[in-house]
This record gives sequence, structure tokens and C-alpha cells, in this order.
Amino acid sequence: MTKPRSPEGPRRPEGAAPAAVAAVSGDTERRRKDADPDAPSGSRKRGAGSKADKKHGNSPFEIVLIVAVALGLALGIQAFLVKPYRIPSESMVPTLEIGQRVLVNRIGNRFGEPHVGDVTVFHPPSGAENANECGAAHKDDQPCPTPTKTKADVNFIKRIVAGPGDTLAIVDGHAIRNGKRQKEPFIEPCGEGEECNFPTPITIPPGHYFMMGDNRGASDDSRYWGPVPRKWIIGNAFSTYWPPKRIGLL
Repeated sequence: MTKPRSPEGPRRPEGAAPAAVAAVSGDTERRRKDADPDAPSGSRKRGAGSKADKKHGNSPFEIVLIVAVALGLALGIQAFLVKPYRIPSESMVPTLEIGQRVLVNRIGNRFGEPHVGDVTVFHPPSGAENANECGAAHKDDQPCPTPTKTKADVNFIKRIVAGPGDTLAIVDGHAIRNGKRQKEPFIEPCGEGEECNFPTPITIPPGHYFMMGDNRGASDDSRYWGPVPRKWIIGNAFSTYWPPKRIGLL
């Protein structure tokens, strides 16, 4: 999921006397003395003009400082709290379309565990981005049980369908978690391809999460490159903010 403005010079408030005015009328002078008889009229006039200038004008240094602070806050928010992401593929259709933008909570997972059903941004294992490489040998009718040992530099967004210690199989594109077919009204049907059926279950390793795209027939996910370690998870996508017609919570 946030520009500096061109600096403006000091402006004189509307109706204020120009700084070059040297004197005021006698009546005005008497009224000022009545209001404050101890203050010299000349020094009072100069002081008022100086305060007005300071009140209504910002120096270039102040503007640069304000802009720097604003940029620092924006970068800090993105680094530690909330960050926007753009959806690059169709793997999360119909939940998220290509080009849609989401906000990701980067701090939530530091104080709690991810949950089954969360839409999550994470680093996949190395080899996931181009070769669907699995970290261990397994049966053809079985999901990949173990990822490669290092993470890729890219970011993926998928949904968590199983967590540590769960058993998992895939039948007709649906997650069979701990022997029960999960209720998944948000998915795009998988069809009859090989990617839709991995009936021999695996057990998710401790500290790992199994990720799948909602578009079950068009998603490269944990079925091919294995569960994702907890420490590779960046955060949960909690809201979509673009395009306007799709603004809402996930």
C-alpha cells in the first residue's frame, strides 16, 4: 500500500501594512498608547510586523525539514507497519485480479501466528520462481513435502491452506486437511488436470505453512515447491485499495 510541494516564500497577510511604512496617524498612535502606555510606539509597530512575517512565512529550510520528516515517516510505515503490493498474475483469481493493489500488515505476524485462510505475502523457496523445484523426492500423486533450503528474492501472494503438523492432500483442487475437505467458496474450480489431484497426503513440517492460489488450476504454489517456513512470511494482506470498485477488506 503514500510528494513534496514547491516552496512558497513568506506572504504578507491580507490587509497587513507593508514593511516599508514608516509611521502611523496620530489617532492610531494615541489608540495604541491607550492600549499599552508603557510600550514605545515605533518599537511596537516594528515588532508587530516582524511577528506577522514569522507567523505567516516558512523558510526554505523549514520546508525541506518538513518534507524530509514526511518521507521518513512514509518509509518507516512501509518498512515496519503497512506496505502496498500489486498483484502480478492470475493465481489469486477470483479473490484478486491482475493489477489489483493490496495493503499488507507487516507487523501482525511478529506478535502472532499465521492462520489457515489468511491471504499472505511471502518469499517462496529458491527454485519456485522459474522451475517449481521441490526440496525432496516424493511420489507423483503427492504434494511437495519439503522446500529447498534457501528463499527466493521475489514475493508471492497466496492463501494458507494448512499449518504446522497438519496432514494435507489435494482432491479436485480442494484442500483435504486432516482428512476433511475444507470449505473454500472463494476458489476458482480446478478442473481435471494433474495439478488438481495429489491424493497421497503429506504432513506439514513444524514452523511451515502450505500455500495455494485461489485459482487452483492456474497457480504455481506449495503443491510443487513445498511449504513455506514461518520466517519467510512477510505479512497478511488485509485490504484492497485499487481499483476503486474493488476497495474492501480481504
